[in-house]
Amino acid sequence: MKVRLPRLGRRPCFSLRAFHHPEVLSECRPFSPRQYSTNKPTPSNNNARWLSEIKARIGKCIMFGMDKEQTGQAAAVCKILGEDWRNLVAGREGFLVDRKRAGLLRQEVVWGEMDSMGHVNNVTYVRYAESARIGWAYNYALHIDPENKDRWTELWTPRGDGLILRSIRTAYKFPMTWPDSISVFHKLAQRPSPSDSHFILDVMIVSELHQRPAARCVEDIVVYDYKAGKKVEIRPFMMKAFEHAWEEQEDTKRKVEQRIRDIEEKVADLEAGTWNKVGAVEDMGSGT
Repeated sequence: MKVRLPRLGRRPCFSLRAFHHPEVLSECRPFSPRQYSTNKPTPSNNNARWLSEIKARIGKCIMFGMDKEQTGQAAAVCKILGEDWRNLVAGREGFLVDRKRAGLLRQEVVWGEMDSMGHVNNVTYVRYAESARIGWAYNYALHIDPENKDRWTELWTPRGDGLILRSIRTAYKFPMTWPDSISVFHKLAQRPSPSDSHFILDVMIVSELHQRPAARCVEDIVVYDYKAGKKVEIRPFMMKAFEHAWEEQEDTKRKVEQRIRDIEEKVADLEAGTWNKVGAVEDMGSGT
């Protein structure tokens, strides 16, 4: 049964002070197709249910019976799927999912985040993205560019340069419920230019229970000089870190896509040796 999420109109934008400023945008506004045609949530050409489907394919092989070698091959694939599923789901799109990159990792969904419709309230996903955005920026200060730690940590304060949320758009993929946990990943949607005063972030909010995206967001972030009271170009220390992140994103996509192809080939081999062969009969077990 398909569940239609309620369509919401204008509503306040919940964000930290450093990510929201009245001179940039006082509230989240409906998107005009003409104005935002290039900033839609990136439609994935990847199957969001790939992980569950590949598991189902292995399960079908098991139902038709496997020899010792095939069982070992299936176990090896299942081990990869179990240990590295976040990278397979999100990394294939360039999201960096390790602890030093993830904005939120395995954060529990609480019962009070659900609404009268029986699923996590739509606004809550915006808050997930907001909290993860702070974590994403803090990771630069703590792990990626510690030499500029003070400058990174200043970005979520109004003391100097700040990052302000100009707009956010959310696409809801399925109604998540409690109990569950989420992981939230950010990535650069485009390669920034030194002359830009803003940059676009793609966001993936992943259900740990269902192991697939529950929502996706697109965030337009402005670099704002609070002292001068105006937008400014992306600072050189940020550009250097973003250039490195972009290259890492592209490299991750290539590596994960190759890994997925390898998994697909191994599963296809299992299928050819079990149910997808002449005379294959499903193993229904034996009775006594």
